[in-house]
Amino acid sequence: MNKPLSGAEVNELISGLNKLSRNLWWTWNQEAQDIFQELSPRGWQNLFHNAVAVLHEVSEYELRVRLQDLEFAARVRVVLADFSKYLAEPRTWGHCHAAPLYKNPVAYFSAEFGFHESLPIAAGGLGILAGDHCKSASDLGLGFVGVGLFYREGYFQQAIDANNWQTEYYNPVDPKNVPVEPVLDANGERLLCRVEIGLLAVDFQVWRVNVGRVPVYLLDTNLPSNEQLYRDLTNRVYGGDSTTRIMQEMLLGIGGVRLLRALGLAPSTFHMNEGHAAFLTLELMREKIAAGKTFAEAQALTKPECIFTTHTPVEAGHDRFSPELMNYAMQRFSGELPITFKQLLAMGRENPDNDHETFCMTVLALKFSRAANAVSELHGQVSRQMWQHFFKVPENEVPIGHITNGIHLLGWMKGSVRQFWRKKLTASHNGPAKLFREKFGEDWASAINHASFWEKMTDPAFVTDEELWALRYKLRRELIEFARRRLLLQSQRATPGDFIRYDHLLNPDALTIGFARRFATYKRAPLIFQQFENILKLVHDKSRPVQFVFAGKAHPRDDEGKRFIQQIIHLSKHSELTGNLVFLENYDIHVSRQMVAGCDIWLNNPRRPLEASGTSGMKASCHGCMGMSIMDGWWREGYDGHNGFAIGDDSHPDSIEEQDRVDSANLYKVLTKQVVPLFFNRDVNGIPREWIKRMRHSMATLVSQFTTDRMVKEYANKYYTAPKN
Repeated sequence: MNKPLSGAEVNELISGLNKLSRNLWWTWNQEAQDIFQELSPRGWQNLFHNAVAVLHEVSEYELRVRLQDLEFAARVRVVLADFSKYLAEPRTWGHCHAAPLYKNPVAYFSAEFGFHESLPIAAGGLGILAGDHCKSASDLGLGFVGVGLFYREGYFQQAIDANNWQTEYYNPVDPKNVPVEPVLDANGERLLCRVEIGLLAVDFQVWRVNVGRVPVYLLDTNLPSNEQLYRDLTNRVYGGDSTTRIMQEMLLGIGGVRLLRALGLAPSTFHMNEGHAAFLTLELMREKIAAGKTFAEAQALTKPECIFTTHTPVEAGHDRFSPELMNYAMQRFSGELPITFKQLLAMGRENPDNDHETFCMTVLALKFSRAANAVSELHGQVSRQMWQHFFKVPENEVPIGHITNGIHLLGWMKGSVRQFWRKKLTASHNGPAKLFREKFGEDWASAINHASFWEKMTDPAFVTDEELWALRYKLRRELIEFARRRLLLQSQRATPGDFIRYDHLLNPDALTIGFARRFATYKRAPLIFQQFENILKLVHDKSRPVQFVFAGKAHPRDDEGKRFIQQIIHLSKHSELTGNLVFLENYDIHVSRQMVAGCDIWLNNPRRPLEASGTSGMKASCHGCMGMSIMDGWWREGYDGHNGFAIGDDSHPDSIEEQDRVDSANLYKVLTKQVVPLFFNRDVNGIPREWIKRMRHSMATLVSQFTTDRMVKEYANKYYTAPKN
């Protein structure tokens, strides 16, 4: 007979769950998420799948009682054991290939980090990439710390008004209810640091986000000792005007270095993820001058410490500040550098003698980094062309390389898909599953980053066409039901009859095309509807129906992007596309995960070459969703002619108008001549064999190639551990 757990055993489990809830490892461990969801299914759904908030929802007494369910307690114990094993793993990739980083880690600076929907401190792809970078650094066991800002109101929440116009509102982020913890000093008090902005010294406290083995430190100026202007400095992601922006960037770069020193850390490499953090180079120079070095020596010693990743393929995307704003913001800090103000401005100018030129953060980063990289092969070409006049060397000699972005695969894989693949690998004791276990042991989380795992997708003996098609139907159904629930909640005046009406939106048998990302105008969200009459014919073909699911946010000051949203919502409500086109409000990581899993086609039609990399399509492949994309960013490296669908060829017209016209025509052509016929070409058993063949090839060739596991190893080998010239 099973004995009840003792009080000490229950206390141990409760302590373990509280520790686990404040480590984002649970966001990529399905069993851990299942535990928190089971504690409060409705709380899990309504509180942004937030483990900390769920534990606050459940009283300690209820939790103690629930843990007397011995089967549940056993599952909790297994998850906590896996968590402890992960944290204490003695021989990681980092131990074997980058051991010096444990003493002198990489310090990774980013203005935003997109870890999970429960911590909304990212605006878009840059932040998602930064979050995935940290997760893979943790999995690989690198010596690595992140530095960012704690935005008390995060990025905006999106609502659509009666005119189908995007409106914004903000929900305060309470540190007690999200997976962060305060950083304390040796006396157990809040660690406080200071940075000079304008004429004042601004204090900041720090929050730590535990991302597996990796700590990420978030700086926060909301302190009584600061004037209100500075208390509000870290309210919102990219909030306010240029004055707010330059102050946030001083806090991030200068304050971030000071924090690391206060923590006793001596990073070997300062990695600037985009130019927002480039002021860290000035602080590194100031430190060296304070230690007795000359300004020239400080410059020479700082450059080998820094690397820089650029994400921006257009001139307007690089932060620039006027000389007047620089003088206002930097006047006290610049007094600690033995140079004139003109010399300070020269560090961020392409032409140091031009007194009217603005101060560019990208120029500052390029001047004081030993290495710089773009985020895809084509973006590398564009960046070398963009900065050739600055370096004054032949274009092919411009010192900007490239490392193509990736995704944290386990973090983006939907739970039902994780369970499907895991079951396939443990269902039998012979054949592919046995070979897998012999090669990788039971380390499922690591194995899915290996090409050899995904190569098995082409083997019908491992997974049959019927099983794959059943999985696709399951995922499409899950997306449609998710969309119906979301759309009902979006409705401002729902009536009892609306519950029935919304249950008839979208068709589980239709080819489902998804588009979800920032509504920047260059991404051309409405492009497919330029062929409106032709699209109507596709949608209303009862034998081969097509439907569309859209989501995304426009920047609060981007009225043209908002007009794109308005146009699509209008079509979804007031045209013959009603019921076959939907727009899901308040796009976030959770909505993205639902869509990349449930759609059959992931549409990507940016105006080439403005998509530096893009990562949303990478998240689709492991779910059996295939890409249909312009040959831009990562897709032109991944596409091989048979693992998805290309819109046009590897070129583009110079004229914007001509490019839009040609791309619209090519999009409709590939949709009608390739995608739709292949999807609906069924055998006598109703299985689209050729579609599934292409889907298998997509998984086999794309998934393992475009992960942050591969990407972070590249950064480690190429930049983090390489000799500093």
